[in-house]
Amino acid sequence: MKPNFKSIDQPFSNHINIEGNTYLYFGGTAYLGIPKNQDFIHLYIKGIKKFGLNNGTSRTNNIQLGIYDDAEKVAAARYGAEAALITSSGYLAAQLTVKDLSRLGEVIYGPAAHPALWLVENQTKNVKLFRDWEQETIERINSSEEKTWILISNSMNNLMPEIYDFDFVKEIRKDKNIILVVDDSHGIGINNNGMGAIVNLPKQENIENVVVASMAKALGIDAGIVLAPNKIIDKLKSTNTFIGASPSGPAGLYAFIHAEEIYKTALNKLKSNMLMFESTLNLTWKHEYGFPVYLLGDVNFSERLLQEQILISSFPYPNPNDTPLDRIVLSSWHEKEDIERLITAINF
Repeated sequence: MKPNFKSIDQPFSNHINIEGNTYLYFGGTAYLGIPKNQDFIHLYIKGIKKFGLNNGTSRTNNIQLGIYDDAEKVAAARYGAEAALITSSGYLAAQLTVKDLSRLGEVIYGPAAHPALWLVENQTKNVKLFRDWEQETIERINSSEEKTWILISNSMNNLMPEIYDFDFVKEIRKDKNIILVVDDSHGIGINNNGMGAIVNLPKQENIENVVVASMAKALGIDAGIVLAPNKIIDKLKSTNTFIGASPSGPAGLYAFIHAEEIYKTALNKLKSNMLMFESTLNLTWKHEYGFPVYLLGDVNFSERLLQEQILISSFPYPNPNDTPLDRIVLSSWHEKEDIERLITAINF
């Protein structure tokens, strides 16, 4: 009988103890290992002592904690944006952004856009290949009389994985106003030396780039972020959604502000882990350079590794009855011996 992997009662880490057995864990989205990073935890506790556990007041309250404005200024500078907005979750950041900006023009969704980006529940998914969507989008906008378009897409498909290139937007007519909304939840803190997608988005006068992201993955805090030009951030901060929502816990933002070196050190460790893993294997699996997720071709791979007490990500996608996608996810919390054991099990 398989152990119960649905009721784990400990923090996720490189090792998980279940029913008296220790398993190596290569799944999840804690790419930088922040949930068990002791330096980060020390900062978080310091933040709790300074600001308390939570803050249930609106950001428009007449009495405010200054940590929120401070964190937004740090985030904008760190990721190269004019301004930032921080919410209590990535889902909320995405929802308030798409619901407000979608009123400005015609909306086009990219392939497999995350449900956090949807305007309506059970929205029809775009299942095209990204390269096909690119060409279709260029032709549709260039042949239309509509002046303003909102393109909404993930920055990448983290499951396959595939990092998207948005340079195609430059081929759209310059007399069109383009608002490009990109969900970078899996890229921020990892891709492009931690800068995420924003540095590679097209810079052009008729294009406004807006990045939304969960900060709960690589960055390790329960919050969401929007990176955008000042006028868009100001517009979003005037919405009922932003005004009515309680903000994220201040302690996490305190840690975020003071953790720049922690993030850099963790990213360097992750890069070393990826280099070790990739250089030892003759990889025929699908992966993207610099991103620590590896899609395996063998549908029974997770079962094979389970025999060696190694857990990987394995679940059906995109539909519940589909064949499971087996993926190995590396993290900064993995040690050299963890990678060696994984390699040995793969090559067995």
